[in-house]
Amino acid sequence: MNATMPPSVATASVEIEGVNLSYGANHVLKDVDLSIRPGEYFAFLGPSGCGKTTLLRLIAGFNEADTGRVLIGGRDISSLPPWKRDVGMVFQSYALWPHMSVRRNVAFGLEERRLPRAEIERRVSVALDLVGLGHLAERRPSQLSGGQQQRVAVARTIAVEPKVLLLDEPLSNLDAKMRVQVRRELRDLQQRLGLTTIFVTHDQEEANTICDRIAVMNDGVVQQVGTPMELYERPANLFVANFLGTANILAGKMAGSGPGRHFVIDGGIAIPVPAEISVPDGAKLVFRPQHAELREADAAPGDDLALPCIITHREFLGASVRYGVRIGASEAAVDVPFQSGKDLREIGAKATLALSPRSLRWLCG
Repeated sequence: MNATMPPSVATASVEIEGVNLSYGANHVLKDVDLSIRPGEYFAFLGPSGCGKTTLLRLIAGFNEADTGRVLIGGRDISSLPPWKRDVGMVFQSYALWPHMSVRRNVAFGLEERRLPRAEIERRVSVALDLVGLGHLAERRPSQLSGGQQQRVAVARTIAVEPKVLLLDEPLSNLDAKMRVQVRRELRDLQQRLGLTTIFVTHDQEEANTICDRIAVMNDGVVQQVGTPMELYERPANLFVANFLGTANILAGKMAGSGPGRHFVIDGGIAIPVPAEISVPDGAKLVFRPQHAELREADAAPGDDLALPCIITHREFLGASVRYGVRIGASEAAVDVPFQSGKDLREIGAKATLALSPRSLRWLCG
């Protein structure tokens, strides 16, 4: 996206305080509290039906909360209509007028605000240059690719110079290659404008690659907020661990006490638990596939935990090989970097699963 001088942007914080929203007996948003910083690229991430789009539409003014409030730049905008909230929303469907040119689509919101013609033309030109579509200004939406249509929708939104940009699954209509390209362009544009942006997606890769922080949602509840690395390395519960990437989750129970206490996974294999580690009742053992290492069956443990296992299957993933292993009565995945010319482990072979105690988590649902 080549750009000239960007429009003036006043970045603003977004505060969501004690929000509850129900549709009849369906409690869609439950006691939501969030604080989004000025100029931050923030994501609402979760499965379909978790309430993320409902929350985005609440900020935009298309939904009304039963309790709680929304503040932008410290100002309570809960009672204001959408057109008075200083937010701009890019819809999943793009919502472009098919009979209008690209230029007219971008100008539409400015014309509705009855701005002077010269100001409309200036803002339209700047917005189209920002998204790299100035040379296609006279085309109709049907003459554009999906990625170009998405850029038009973004240009139309930033032309009104909102304080907050809202993106509702804006990449879902694009093919895989175009999604990667456009998400980079969106991040680049957001950084150059310094515009507070809230992005709704069910795709963890999209959220991880472009967002500063993420709110993981499930069943109308914010499960955890943090940077992509914080959520991946230190998930708050089993849902977050399982939703963000692949997680090995082993059931078991605590036994013993003091220095001799241990976690016995299903199948009878005991794992020592340091005294300083707190293990909640009903917790399960969690670790990532790349945090484990496969060694020979008779390998010395060293400082790691050494668990006997059997190879049950393998998958070649290009840069790595993912092995399935059985530990007692439990199954786990282990990612091993692929090395050309090196023999792969045979299915049915015995091995040792080595785990660093620092990589283990004991989490509840």
